[in-house]
Amino acid sequence: MVKKYCFLVSSEESGSRLDKFLLQKCPDFSRSRLQALIEQGMISLKGKTVKSNYRVKKGDQIFMEVPPPREIKIEPENIPLSVLYQDQDIVVVNKPVGMVVHPAAGHYQGTLVNALLFHCRDLSGVGGELRPGIVHRLDKDTSGILVAAKNDSSHHSLAHQLKERSMKREYQALVHGRIKEDRALVDAPIGRHQKDRKKMAVTKGRTREAVTRFEVLERFQRYTYLRLKLETGRTHQIRVHMAYIGHPLLGDMQYGPSKNEFNYKGQVLHAGTLGFIHPRSGNYMEFFAPLPEHFQRILSTLRHGEIDDRILGEE
Repeated sequence: MVKKYCFLVSSEESGSRLDKFLLQKCPDFSRSRLQALIEQGMISLKGKTVKSNYRVKKGDQIFMEVPPPREIKIEPENIPLSVLYQDQDIVVVNKPVGMVVHPAAGHYQGTLVNALLFHCRDLSGVGGELRPGIVHRLDKDTSGILVAAKNDSSHHSLAHQLKERSMKREYQALVHGRIKEDRALVDAPIGRHQKDRKKMAVTKGRTREAVTRFEVLERFQRYTYLRLKLETGRTHQIRVHMAYIGHPLLGDMQYGPSKNEFNYKGQVLHAGTLGFIHPRSGNYMEFFAPLPEHFQRILSTLRHGEIDDRILGEE
């Protein structure tokens, strides 16, 4: 059944881009999902379709139709998964390095979604046919905890917690350089890189608020081991913010040096802690995932002085 919505533009909202206006009205939908609906002619003004960059005006009545999710064509695959928790509403997994979270055009196999469809079969349709159940993402080379929704009600609840910043997300990372501060906050808006559209950047135009907190766990001569907490969830946020302050992640060739002493390719970043309110029970749940083997091996090398002499952090 097609769901129909009607939104009236207020004076405060006048001048906003249509896709941004709709994102505020429909926080459970991703921006890409809303843009797809616009392109499909499912959003109209005065009976005519409009483009994403249309600037809404006071008094505009925006009509939106959301068709039911089409049958998911992504094939289930028997890919091993580290499942930390599962019930009728959610599934929590520890994603390995190298696994893409969801299919994209031209890449429909070997993803976390393919694996989830095999192990769970019932996933929410809010994210669209290529992202069933996916509430939040991790980059391909980032390991760690993800929660997926098995029904739309759970998806809406988890997405709301993300939007309201009540979901606890902590990461561990190794970065280049020796950070002097024990704790710090990076508050710098992130947007699409002006020259390289595949990258994000701290920039002035078309940005969104981005806030990352971090604390030093251990210092080495040329590297620092950090715990980081996300207050917002922008694409590549930790990677961009750490590069911005001059301490790119070890192995991150997109935002940092093209080579490193460990010959490691792919950012050394792990989503180790995830906490949220269960959509049905209302109870707080928190999950932990140990550092992956490659991360532990690099830390061990540093601690034993095979590359660097360890320097203990000052208190």
